[in-house]
Amino acid sequence: MRDYIKRVIIALIMALCVSLLFLGGRHSEASMKIDKEVKDGWIWPADGIVSDTYGTRMGKHKGIDIAGKLNTPVLAVADGQVVKSYYSNTYGNVVFIKHPSHIVTVYAHLNKRNVYKGQKIKQGTVIGKMGETGQATGTHLHFETHQQEWRYDKKFALDPEKILGKADTGETVRGGIAASNHDVLEASSHINEVKSKVTNQQYIVKQGDTLYSISKKKNISVTRIKELNHLSTDLIRPKQILNVH
Repeated sequence: MRDYIKRVIIALIMALCVSLLFLGGRHSEASMKIDKEVKDGWIWPADGIVSDTYGTRMGKHKGIDIAGKLNTPVLAVADGQVVKSYYSNTYGNVVFIKHPSHIVTVYAHLNKRNVYKGQKIKQGTVIGKMGETGQATGTHLHFETHQQEWRYDKKFALDPEKILGKADTGETVRGGIAASNHDVLEASSHINEVKSKVTNQQYIVKQGDTLYSISKKKNISVTRIKELNHLSTDLIRPKQILNVH
């Protein structure tokens, strides 16, 4: 009888171990899928200079800081839905967005919030303006990423630079520029093919271009470029073909 009980216990322990391994494998697989999904499509949330990175302040800084001018537009890094939009004593004006990849992004210390809870938004939507509300020193955007959900203890915090790409302290970043270099590299390898199909009334977006810089090159207003190309935001990407006449 004792031998039978021992065999049952051993079988249960083995089944539990197999289940844990299976769940761990599924979790890793999901994480890999999320990483690829977001790395291929996210954009930087604002123009500015990276003033602080993830993990500083004895590991307590769970995001990155982008310092810039007051009221610099802050963009949604990807499509998603606003899950919180309110004023916090610490974050100041803050917006939380949940994305289809199940990552939650946080945009803090905003001078102004342009979106409301429950609102569905597109990548590049101006969700607010950069400020220094809450516990902030200087005008900047504090940006965080969390897997599945934001928690007060920030247990699920992720380093945003693992998605957006590495940016050292003091480096300038551009809001709206794709996080992945994939589009830029693809543009470089096929640029001659693309050029052959572009008319004199069109323009191929290059890395670092903005609607403002293109408007100066082509002597056309930003508003007119957006009208000609049916753009609802200022978001543009390398290799994108714009009508400019």
